[in-house]
Amino acid sequence: MTQIRNYIYIAILLFSFSISAQKSIDNDPEILQGKINFRIEEAHSALENYNYLEAQNNLNEALKLAEQLNNKESLGIIYTFKARLQLTNNESDNAITSLNTSIEIQRTIKDDANLADSYKTLGEVYVNKEDYTQAADYFKSARNLFQQEGLEKKLAETLLEEGKTYMFLKNYRKARSVIDQSLALAKKTGDLKTQSKALVKQGIIYSKLNDSNRAISYANEGLQIAKENNFAGVLNEGYLVLSNINENIENYEQSTIYLKLHLKLSDSLRNLKIAYSSTNSDIQNKLNAEIEKNKKAKEESQEDKNLNTLTSILSVALITILSLLTLSLYKNNNIRLKTNNMLHKKNGELIIAKEKAELASKTKANFLSTVTHELRTPLYAVTGLSNMLLEENPKPDQVQHLKSLKFSGDYLLTFINDILQINKIEANKVDVDPESFNLKKKINNIILALNNSANDNNVKLHFEYDKDLPENFIADQLKISQILINLIGNSIKFTKDGDIWIRIYKIEQKDNTYTLRFEIEDNGIGISQEKQDNMFESFSQGSIQINRKYGGTGLGLSIVKGLIDILKGKIYVKSELEKGTTFYFEIPLEYTSVEEAKENKVTYFSGNAEDLDLTNVKILVVEDNKINQMITKKILTKMNLKCDIIDNGEDAVEMIKANNYNIVLMDIHMPGISGMEATKRVRAFDKELTIFALTAVTIEDKMHEFDEAGFTDIIPKPFKQEEFEKKLYNALANNSNKFA
Repeated sequence: MTQIRNYIYIAILLFSFSISAQKSIDNDPEILQGKINFRIEEAHSALENYNYLEAQNNLNEALKLAEQLNNKESLGIIYTFKARLQLTNNESDNAITSLNTSIEIQRTIKDDANLADSYKTLGEVYVNKEDYTQAADYFKSARNLFQQEGLEKKLAETLLEEGKTYMFLKNYRKARSVIDQSLALAKKTGDLKTQSKALVKQGIIYSKLNDSNRAISYANEGLQIAKENNFAGVLNEGYLVLSNINENIENYEQSTIYLKLHLKLSDSLRNLKIAYSSTNSDIQNKLNAEIEKNKKAKEESQEDKNLNTLTSILSVALITILSLLTLSLYKNNNIRLKTNNMLHKKNGELIIAKEKAELASKTKANFLSTVTHELRTPLYAVTGLSNMLLEENPKPDQVQHLKSLKFSGDYLLTFINDILQINKIEANKVDVDPESFNLKKKINNIILALNNSANDNNVKLHFEYDKDLPENFIADQLKISQILINLIGNSIKFTKDGDIWIRIYKIEQKDNTYTLRFEIEDNGIGISQEKQDNMFESFSQGSIQINRKYGGTGLGLSIVKGLIDILKGKIYVKSELEKGTTFYFEIPLEYTSVEEAKENKVTYFSGNAEDLDLTNVKILVVEDNKINQMITKKILTKMNLKCDIIDNGEDAVEMIKANNYNIVLMDIHMPGISGMEATKRVRAFDKELTIFALTAVTIEDKMHEFDEAGFTDIIPKPFKQEEFEKKLYNALANNSNKFA
C-alpha cells in the first residue's frame, strides 16, 4: 500500500505541475494571439478544401481565444470569416448578422483594412440574395477603403466581384471596364487566381457583346492559368464558358468537348464535397462510439480493482501526463516560433509603411514650404503695389478697385498662414511656451482690439470675469489669445445687432492648477445640429451659402481645436438656429503670485521719425526679384532713405566689404549663394552690422537657422508698410551714434 500511495503522490504532483505550466502558457497574450492566428489560417485551409466542419470548429476555437484576449481586431476578422462560411452554407441572414457585428467593431477601432473586407463579404451576401444594386454599393465602399489602404491584391478581388454584379445587372460595358481594372491590378500584384477568374469573366462579357473571337481568347487565357495552377473552380467555370461561346458560334463539336469536361470536373468537385461531409459524419459517429466504449470500460474497471490494475493505471497516467506536457510544450513552442515569424514579417511591413508615411509627410512639408514661398513673393508685390497706389492720390473711380485688390491680397495671406498653422498642428510641430501673465488684462486687450469689428456689426461685447478668480497665471498666453480671437471674431462675424458674452470662471482646482472654463456666447444665426458634428474639421462651415455670405476659409475652428488639444483642454459647442451659439472650452492653468511678465523688447519705433537725422544713412537691398526691388526702393525713398540694390549673395558680400552700410535688407532665396550663407560670410568680418532677413519663408520653422546665420531681426514678406517702417526707424534710432 505504501508503494501505491507513493505512486499517487507522484501522479498528483506531476499533474499539478502540468496544469500550472499549461495555465501560464495559455495566459501569455503573445501565445494566445499566435493560437488565434493559427486557428484562422487552419479555417482558411479547411474552407478552400470544402471541409466546412473543420473550418467551423477552428473558427469557434479562435473566437473563444479572441474573447479571452479581448482582441477587437481579431474578433472583427473572425466574425467576417464566420459570415463567409455561413454564406457558403446559404445562410444569408445569419451572415448579415455576423457582418453587422464585425463592421461595428471595425468602425469603433478604425480598422479600415478589415472593414473593407467586411464590406466586400457583405456585397457577396447581397449577390447571393440577388439584390445586385445593394451588392454593388458595398463593393464600392470596400473598393474605396482598399484603395485608401494601398491593398492592391484585395482591391483587384473587389473590382472583380463588383464587375460580376454589373454582369448580373446586364450592364456588360460597365462590367468590362471594372473587370479590366481588376485584371490590370491582378497582373501587377501577381495574383494568378484573380487574374484567371477575371479573364474567364471577360470571356463571358465579350460573348454577350457579340465579339466571339475576343471572348474565346480571354477564356482560353484564363483556362490556361487555371490549369497550370490547379484552380479547380476557375477551370470548371472556364470549361462551361467556352462550351457556351462555341455553341453560340455553332461550333457544336468543340462545345460538346468543353461541356463534357465541365460535367466531369463538376462531378469530381461534388463528390469531393460529399466525401468530406461523409467523412466528417463518420468521424463524429466513431468518436461518439469510442466515448461510449470508454465509459463502459471505465465502469467495468471500477468493479474489478486490484493492485496490479491500479499500478498499471497509475503508470499509464504518469506517462500520459508527461506525454501531454511534452506535446503541449512542443506545440506551444511551434506556435510561438510561427507567431514570431509572423511578427517579424508584420514588423517589416510596418517599418516600410512608416518609412512611406514619413516620406509622404516630408514631401507634404516641402511642398507647403515651396508653395508658401512662391505665393508670398507675388503677394508682396500685390500688397506693396496696392498700398503705394492708394497713397499716390488715385482717381476716385480707382480707389474701390485698389481697396478690393488690397483686401484680396490680405485674404490670401491669411489663408496661407491658416493652412501652414494647420499643417504644423497636424505634424506636432507646435511647442508650448508657458510664461506668467495677467489673464484678465490679456482678455480686456483682446476685447478692445476686436471692438471696432463688433461696432461695425452693431454688436455689444460683455466681459464677465469671476471675482473670486485670481488674475495671474502661467500658460502659453499667445495660444490662448489666438483661441479667443478666433472664437470671439467668429461670433462677431455671425452676429448682427446683438450681444456677445465672454465669461471666465473656475470649474476645478488642484493645488496651484486651476481648470478654467471660457465661454463665448452670442445671439447670432446659430448652427444646425447636423453641422455641429463637423464644426472642428478643416474647411468646414455651416453651408456654401454661409461661406459666400460671411466669408472665411473654414480653418479657424480647426486651428482652435488643435491649439486647445495642445494645451490639454477640451472644447464644446451648443447652438440653435436663429437663437445663437455658445462655444466653451476648458484648459488647465497654473496659478502664480508673480505679477504679469515684462513685455519683450519692443522692436517697433514709437518716437518721431522727423527727429532722426537720416542724411548719411545708407541701406543695401539684396533682392533678385525686379518687382520686389522696385517696391522696396519706393518704400525707402518715401522714408527719405537712400539705398543700393544688388541681386545676388556673392556681390552683396563684396558690396558690404567696400561700403559703410547702416542696414542690409537680405532676401533668403537667390541665385548663387543664399541670403543665409551671405549673412554668415558677412558676420565673419562684421559682427555689428544690422541685417534684416527680408523673407517669404515660414519664420517659425526657420527661426533657429536665422539665429545661427547671424540676422539681427526678421521682416516676413508680405509685410504691412507701417510695421516695416517702424522696424527700420527703430534700428536706425538705436544705431544713430554710428552715422550721426
